[in-house]
Amino acid sequence: MDLFDDLPEPTQTSGPVSAEPHAHREEEEEEEKGLKRKREDAENTSHNLEEQQEERGEIMKVCKEGLPVLKGYVAARRGEREEMQDAHVLLPDMTDCLSALPGQVSRVSYFAVFDGHGGARASRYAAEHLHHNLAKKFPCSESENLDKLVKKCLLDTFRQTDEDFLKKASSQKPAWKDGSTATCVLVVDDMVYVANLGDSRAVLCRMEQTGRGEAERSVTLALSKEHNPTIYEERMRIQRAGGTVREGRVLGVLEVSRSIGDGQYKRCGVISTPDLRRCQLTTNDRFILLACDGLFKVFSADEAVKFVLHILQDETVEKKAGLTEEEAHFDAACQRLAIEAVRRGCADNVTVILLSIVF
Repeated sequence: MDLFDDLPEPTQTSGPVSAEPHAHREEEEEEEKGLKRKREDAENTSHNLEEQQEERGEIMKVCKEGLPVLKGYVAARRGEREEMQDAHVLLPDMTDCLSALPGQVSRVSYFAVFDGHGGARASRYAAEHLHHNLAKKFPCSESENLDKLVKKCLLDTFRQTDEDFLKKASSQKPAWKDGSTATCVLVVDDMVYVANLGDSRAVLCRMEQTGRGEAERSVTLALSKEHNPTIYEERMRIQRAGGTVREGRVLGVLEVSRSIGDGQYKRCGVISTPDLRRCQLTTNDRFILLACDGLFKVFSADEAVKFVLHILQDETVEKKAGLTEEEAHFDAACQRLAIEAVRRGCADNVTVILLSIVF
C-alpha cells in the first residue's frame, strides 16, 4: 500500500472567508480529527509493514541456516614420480577473500586440485593465484542473473590465470614449459559450479531410495568433462589450429587438450577455456570426490565412490583426536583411497580431495 494514498487533499487557503465563524470552527475541528485518524492509520500501516519485513527477514535467515556445510579432506601421494607436481586448495569459507557478497548469497566455498606436467610451477602458480583472481571478479552486487555472472566470472578467471602464468613463464631464461590441469569446485550457498581443464575429475555421490523398506543405493554423478586430444571436438580444434594428434597426444607429446600453461602448445589449439557444470545440492547428497587422473587410472568413478562409502560404514575406523566420529571416517576414507590407488600400481602422483556434505 502507498501510505500517501490516504492523505487528504491540500485545504483551500484563498478565496472568500466564511460568513459563519462558528460553523467554520466546527469544520476545522472535524478536519483536524480526520487528519489525526489518517496519521494514526498511516503509522499503524507503517508498523505492520516493518513487522512483515522482520518476519520475512526471519524466514530468509532460517533458509540461509539450512544451507549445506562442506568440509574438505585431502590425501596426496607421490607414487613413483621423482617430484610431486600436484597442488591443491581447500577454502571451506572463501568470504574472507571477497570484498563483498551479493545480497542473496551468504556463503562461498572453493576447492581445487591441479595436476602439473613438465614441472610443478604451473600447478603451484594456479593453486596460489586462481582463487584470488576469482575473488576479484566475483559478482559483488545483487542480481537476477547471478548464475550467468558466476559462470562469466569463472571463464574470465581461468583466462586471466593462464595469461598471467604464460607471461611469467615466457620471461624466464630459459622459458618455463610447465602446464597443469585444473578442476575447481565453487559452492555458492547450495549451488555447485565445477570448472575443469584436462583430465582431473569431480564426481558427486547421491543416495537414492530403491523402494519401500529397501536400503539406499548410491548414484555417481559426473561433475566434470575430460579434455584429451582423442575426443572428436578437441581433435578437430587442434587440427584446425595447425596441430596434429599422434598416439592420442598433441604433437605426440601432450596428453591433455586444455590446460593452464603449456605455452608451446597454445598455438596448436590447446586452450584454457574450462568446461562448466552446475548442480544444486540436495539432502540426499553425501560427498564430492575431486581427484587428479592418477586416481582414475586405477579406479572407475563408481568404484571410487563405493570404496569411500565402504570406509564410511566401517565401524573399526579409529577416532582421531580433535575429530568427530564422522570426520574421522571421512579422513580415513580419503587417505585409504589414495593409498589404494598407489597399491594398485598407479605410478603417477595421486591427489584426492573428499568433500563431506552436511545439511
